[in-house]
Amino acid sequence: MEMSFSNINVLLSFAVLYLIKLFFFANNSRKKKLPPSPPALPFIGHLYLFKIPLHHTLARISARYGPIVFLRFGSRPVLVVNSRAVAEECFTTHDVAFANRVHFPSQKHTTFGYANIGTANYGSHWRNARRIATVDVLSTHRLLSSSDSRKEEIRHLATGLFLNWEKITGAHGSTFAKVELKSRLFELSLNVIMRMMTGKRYYGEEGEGSDGARRFKEVVEEFFARAGASSLSDFFPTQGFFRGVNKEMKRLSAAINEFSQRLIDEQKRENKNSQGERKKKTMIDHLLALQETDPDTYSDQAIKSICMSLLVAGTETTSNAVEWAMSLLLNNPHILTKVATEIETCVGDERLIDESDFSNLPYLHCILKETLRLYPGAPLLLPHESRDDLVLNNYNIPHGTMLLVNAYSIHRDPAMWDEPEKFKPERFEEKGKEKHMIAFGNGRRKCPGEGLAIREVKIVLGTLLQCFEWRRVRDEAVDLGEGSGLSLPKVVPLEAMYKPRETMVRVLMGCLN
Repeated sequence: MEMSFSNINVLLSFAVLYLIKLFFFANNSRKKKLPPSPPALPFIGHLYLFKIPLHHTLARISARYGPIVFLRFGSRPVLVVNSRAVAEECFTTHDVAFANRVHFPSQKHTTFGYANIGTANYGSHWRNARRIATVDVLSTHRLLSSSDSRKEEIRHLATGLFLNWEKITGAHGSTFAKVELKSRLFELSLNVIMRMMTGKRYYGEEGEGSDGARRFKEVVEEFFARAGASSLSDFFPTQGFFRGVNKEMKRLSAAINEFSQRLIDEQKRENKNSQGERKKKTMIDHLLALQETDPDTYSDQAIKSICMSLLVAGTETTSNAVEWAMSLLLNNPHILTKVATEIETCVGDERLIDESDFSNLPYLHCILKETLRLYPGAPLLLPHESRDDLVLNNYNIPHGTMLLVNAYSIHRDPAMWDEPEKFKPERFEEKGKEKHMIAFGNGRRKCPGEGLAIREVKIVLGTLLQCFEWRRVRDEAVDLGEGSGLSLPKVVPLEAMYKPRETMVRVLMGCLN
């Protein structure tokens, strides 16, 4: 009886909303020239059209109705842009108008009330958070100061693969071993971020035993499991029926808050015990030092928000990029051989590749750009929301409209790219090609972590290619099927065969000492 009454409430809510829209907004809609739109159904709008992955569905709709399409996700108006020129107009001429973020109810509790850099609306709070991120956390100086921690984590990855190979093959030099790369790359990315923030690793043998590491894993794994999933409550403004979703998100929010606060408290205790002499150069310690002179700007809440923003943006997307790059290289062995030769020629076999080598490795950079062209970390970027009514390409766009830019489809536009579906790193040897890329967004809401992501992906990919020979597990090509989620994961985790290069065995063994 209780369930039936709840369902009746939901249906009545939908009916009331539909009638309000029908009787009060019908005339206004007719006066406005909206972009073309497929037929919509009452209550659900265009949600009935959707199939996973969403960026493919939106690309098919755009192919029929044009590069600008107006949709409704339940009660939410949505503008889908499938044109590089229109996207550029959104991020230049109308950059401020589209500077807000969509506030999904399911994200409220896990983003400190939409206070994270990626979810905060445009305004003084966001500008302050953005300044902290770009100046105090992700500036060139700060990235250089954290390069040693990245180097050590990548050394852990390389030596771990080497020891795994020895264990499987008995150190027979001509024998390949099989490895699943996805989990190793994800753990590496998490450790890199945690080393930057706290100076500690939370994954791998050194982190397995502590209670903090176990709690960290539980929180992070649940967060990422839920981060890419949408709730119906995000598209229908009803309450009660979705209380279970809110309850679970509140519980996860409490765990995130407790974990991030504990990181800050631990650093404060260590600073107190060191009698004021800071020996670490971690991100949290740096922000706590600034907190002493400006406690309002660098509050614990602000630091927690920065930590979680970095954790979310700098882990899964980075590990996915390396996994996609390795998959593409395994399917194109001639390109793999070419980049491995570049690394061998420019870096040699006496040491591991370093970030200072990047300027001498242009083909490695081309491979990274081509990977992000084909498989951008966020194929629809992060959703924007219009702050005001505006006119875009002679169409009226009402305020409160969600903006989805299909970067995946734009990056494969045959009008802009020769053989767009083909993996051709050489295309980026041509000057000016990079300006057509929007993998990290554009305008004032462009991802501030681009510099860190580029450094990390290149050093991880370069190390894997320098230290090991790689080949496919089977003769057929690696599966390039795309899974669901905001960060474009592979549907089948990458497995590959590998063995250490003979010229690098001595270096790898030296890293174990």
